[in-house]
Amino acid sequence: MAQQHAADTGTVTTPGKVWFITGASRGFGRIWTEAALQRGDKVAATARTLDSLADLQAAHGDNVLRLAMDVTQPDQVAAAITQAHAHFGRLDVVLNNAGYSLVGTIEEASAADVRALYETNIFGTLAVIQAALPLLRAQGSGHIIGISSGLGLVSLPLIGYYCSSKWAFEAIHESLAMEIKPFGLHVTLVEPGAYATEFGSAQSLKFAPSLDVYADFRTHFMERLQSSEGGDPLATSAALFAVVDAPEPPLRIFLGSQNLPWVRATYAERLATWEQWAPISDAAQGTSNTPH
Repeated sequence: MAQQHAADTGTVTTPGKVWFITGASRGFGRIWTEAALQRGDKVAATARTLDSLADLQAAHGDNVLRLAMDVTQPDQVAAAITQAHAHFGRLDVVLNNAGYSLVGTIEEASAADVRALYETNIFGTLAVIQAALPLLRAQGSGHIIGISSGLGLVSLPLIGYYCSSKWAFEAIHESLAMEIKPFGLHVTLVEPGAYATEFGSAQSLKFAPSLDVYADFRTHFMERLQSSEGGDPLATSAALFAVVDAPEPPLRIFLGSQNLPWVRATYAERLATWEQWAPISDAAQGTSNTPH
């Protein structure tokens, strides 16, 4: 079960925002948790182990509520959301950041590895969203932030299954935004480019067993990835705050300067191909069967 470690277990009121952040122990989750606390907001910070959040409690006292939560365990997720809401009296921003990447070609990765990836990246996210929505609807306000990626729009080899989880992530949040807008709730997909975070660490990567036939391709691709320059993750907090403070936040926003040129070129190529094949596509419509 989720555990609460805070001096005051009653409701806390604040003029700032109240955040619920998954994956708060490292990477972007840690950076944004600390930045929110430093600007005077309250944060329910979740991670698999409370020890990884111990210093937050020491530094920020009652402004932080540490919760042990595994996003792949729906009961833990529901308990943590309920506890955070009861503790702070409301939730303004629900930020889904927990996730990892599976490295392997489409042929190499096992079905079990792909299911495990989706349990965290997709079903874990859904558990948080579905647990939070009744509370946000009752408030009449709230902002769901999904941490996606430029790879939710453009895919790459060797991490195709990770990309696929982000493509699904994007579709789910786009539909969600339309469904909950009438309740006064907002949704934003945050799409970082390459950053110098811990996402390349052993905790954030799982490798599928490799086949020799892909060895050269893998070596060259990984060398290219490792040589690319990552952005400064500490520079991202201001952009995130601009989004959550906006009266009409965007559905999508890139973090960093790399994604827009890359996505623009990719979509130009896609559109050109669709246009080239439009006569064949249109012919496949057939004749109308609508009665006259």
